[in-house]
Amino acid sequence: MIEPYYQESSFKLYHADCHEVLAEITANSVDMIFADPPYFLSGGTFTCQSGKKVSVKKADWDLGDGHKKNFLFHLEWIKACRRVLKPHGTIWVSGTYHSIYQCGFALQVAGFHLLNDIAWFKPNASPNLSCRFFTASHETLIWARKEKKARHTFNYDNMVNWDNNYKKTYRCRKCGSYNSNEILHETGKQMRSVFAINTPKKEEKKYGKHPTQKPLELLQRIIVASTNEDDLIIDPFTGSSTTGLASFLYKRNFIGIDADKNYLDLSIKRFEDLKRRVGRYDVRQYNITL
Repeated sequence: MIEPYYQESSFKLYHADCHEVLAEITANSVDMIFADPPYFLSGGTFTCQSGKKVSVKKADWDLGDGHKKNFLFHLEWIKACRRVLKPHGTIWVSGTYHSIYQCGFALQVAGFHLLNDIAWFKPNASPNLSCRFFTASHETLIWARKEKKARHTFNYDNMVNWDNNYKKTYRCRKCGSYNSNEILHETGKQMRSVFAINTPKKEEKKYGKHPTQKPLELLQRIIVASTNEDDLIIDPFTGSSTTGLASFLYKRNFIGIDADKNYLDLSIKRFEDLKRRVGRYDVRQYNITL
């Protein structure tokens, strides 16, 4: 029996390989999984970060081992996730073009029913330094259901009425209207499959950062859309646990798993800071109902 590395209320972290923890979880007991697996792009290339040229190598866990072995890696953890999901449970998988197509095929091989592919558009994406390609300005998220004929959770009204703060940045001071080129969601209309959300804010990285850290706003939208209060959410590659923070804010139960102790320690700092501050959050800024 693997003991939690950290446990507080509905927030639990494990320092282990995700397969080991998932194997101990009861089958058909999890409502939703959010997974941000390795992209396998740490191959000696470079990118732009804060205006500087830096290596894209994140860690040894991001080093690939050939397309076939990378695919089998994704298929193995996806099958482990499918076992623990409830029949109506769903999984979200995030990735770039380096990994997301393998993940999508692995989901289908494992028996999942695909619901949506979401483009997370990053308005503040870093430029392409080589000037030989289009600037990479989005990541893809695949949303899939365990069983094709089950009825999954989708809080449609919450998404229709979602208060998209991003569009407010682009309101015209003269006429008061919004810049139609930047509106990707208008409150009162169906939410589209393109989310315009900036990369993590400075305050989200004050204790340190994970190389593929996701913004809190992205996970808030996903969790509100596809889960209900008291649901159980698992992140098998939890990193700095943005999924867990959003789960806590919306009264969900969370299990995060990571093989890197340093990122779990970062997760704990972020979670304990959030607990102290939650009563003082600007709910308009974070779309939080407390």
